[in-house]
Amino acid sequence: MLISARLFKTALLSIVLAGALQAEIRLPALISDHMLLQQGMPVRIWGTADPGEAVEVSFQGQKTATLAGQDGRWAVWLKPMEAGGRGEMTIRGSNTLTIRDVLVGEVWVGSGQSNMAWTVARSNNAEEEIARAANPSIRLFQVERAVSDTPRDDVVGAWKICGPESVKDFSAVGYFFAREIERTRRVPVGLIHSSWGGTAAQAWTSRAALEADPLLKPYLDRWQQVLERYPAAQARYEKQLAEWKPDSGAARPRPPAGPGHQGTPGGLYNAMIAPLTPYAIRGAIWYQGESNAGAAEAYNYRRLFRAMIEDWRQAWGIGDFPFLFVQLANYETDALWPVLRESQTSALSLRNTGMAVAIDIGEAKDIHPRNKQEVGRRLALAARRVAYGEAIEWSGPIFRQLSYEGGLIHVWFDHADGLRAKSGDVAGFQVAGDDGVYQPAQARIEGQTVVLTSPKVPRPVSVRYGWANNPVCNLVNGAGLPASPFRAGERAPQ
Repeated sequence: MLISARLFKTALLSIVLAGALQAEIRLPALISDHMLLQQGMPVRIWGTADPGEAVEVSFQGQKTATLAGQDGRWAVWLKPMEAGGRGEMTIRGSNTLTIRDVLVGEVWVGSGQSNMAWTVARSNNAEEEIARAANPSIRLFQVERAVSDTPRDDVVGAWKICGPESVKDFSAVGYFFAREIERTRRVPVGLIHSSWGGTAAQAWTSRAALEADPLLKPYLDRWQQVLERYPAAQARYEKQLAEWKPDSGAARPRPPAGPGHQGTPGGLYNAMIAPLTPYAIRGAIWYQGESNAGAAEAYNYRRLFRAMIEDWRQAWGIGDFPFLFVQLANYETDALWPVLRESQTSALSLRNTGMAVAIDIGEAKDIHPRNKQEVGRRLALAARRVAYGEAIEWSGPIFRQLSYEGGLIHVWFDHADGLRAKSGDVAGFQVAGDDGVYQPAQARIEGQTVVLTSPKVPRPVSVRYGWANNPVCNLVNGAGLPASPFRAGERAPQ
């Protein structure tokens, strides 16, 4: 009987403790010390508590309250606030939580694959950049990598004050972008970094968006085939691994794609984007495309990329927020990078988008250019115009149209004030006649146009500029920003 009584008391205590724990207010990782809240728009604060529990949130003189729903979820809205205002947020229910060192400013999300994930420590001038990184007006949030078959409510991560320790392993593009915005806009900036190297855009797009478009549903169908083949592929992998000898010099066998793999369509959206969408943001920056540049996907990326942008905007529910992206840099590869760049450029037809061209700052033998400072700066230029309306030149020349005059082709550009060659003569243009055979073109600048001729093409009809994986091209505008590669006049782009 003594043992039974002890067991009864232990069980009773466990029930009481479980009830107390359940009743406590819990917050997502984003609502934590050192967080930065978006200025100028309503801000949602949310979490969980006991069903029906009263929750009160106080910050900067605002006080708002609500009741947790039957599922324990609750959310309140703070009215728009001005930038600055470091302080504490208090959240009261059955327990009281204090969120310390909260700032208000500009919040951006940075996502993509390895060039977004590339750290400050591995970028140009890393030692000096890290040493002078201390800036309490910049806050950094690193989302831990995860995959999920269904949308999650939370991520693993924490806000950190920008400094040598927090910045060295943080996204270089994200940090340099945030630094430029903080410097030029003179407001605190928060950067939420959520990326994963080697991943494709379909993993960052919701399954619902992929299912809704007949041209995107094949991504789901192909993945279903991967899952069906997985048991046999896993068995082969385990056999190969058992036979592999570490000292043989042979590469270690790689596990096959399957359940829980980062290539799962919608899998990264579910785990690393969906939990962020309740958080108010100004916009997003994106550096990805390398993993979608194969022959089967490079052209279709224009459909996929647009769908992903629209999918994120719908999920956040704050309208067509600024979405800024990096066009793939120059690099020697067998993939279809010119077509992928063209697909990226097509996204500029969406409202409030901007593109940072990087065709002049890549590294021919390295898919990861080290000059992330300039990438961040160019994204920030786009943000200063698209998001903040500054009257600055923010883009390199973008092809507008062709006009024909005898054996000449006139190429017209937007963002063409001060059009010039970065050095020497204008390079990178080709023309073709009806036969579709391209020849190098002689180019001269006339105002905001480039005039092309070729002795080998008496009646040119189509033009290409920078149309190669690692092209030699040097057209810039007065701001020194490079022209985007393009093709025009072709009968049926492939």
